[in-house]
Amino acid sequence: MGLYQEINETWHRLYEERPQELKEKLIEWRREPRVLRVERPTRLDKARRVGYRAKQGIIVVRARVPKGGMRRKRPNSGRRQKALGTVKIKGNYSAKEVAERRAKEAFPNMEVLGSYYLAEDGRYYWYEVIMADPNHPSVRNDRKLRRALGSRMD
Repeated sequence: MGLYQEINETWHRLYEERPQELKEKLIEWRREPRVLRVERPTRLDKARRVGYRAKQGIIVVRARVPKGGMRRKRPNSGRRQKALGTVKIKGNYSAKEVAERRAKEAFPNMEVLGSYYLAEDGRYYWYEVIMADPNHPSVRNDRKLRRALGSRMD
């Protein structure tokens, strides 16, 4: 069994065998800001799969996205419109895309390489987003990263 497969199985065992430990982590994460830069990826196997490298110019961001739909509150004062506009509001993007967009807004000089699911509780989803600085020399000199960033390297 390879190293990354072992990391993956360890993460899944954490869900099954020690849910209290995971719950404590989520309680900590809930107190943190919704977009937070972290030192290293929580799941190295997933991070490597979406483009992470342990080098300068690449960062890992943990993003928190609330669960639930896009339903708006009913207006409770003033004139009632014929179509209140509260129910049929569609969010045409996933929680993962919302997490990537929020990370991009928090770090405007970085480009998103990819992201992956981390955990969830009753209120939030957590994703880790791998980002690269397209102007950093170590990113510019890496062929794989250059190909991944493509036209965004200006």
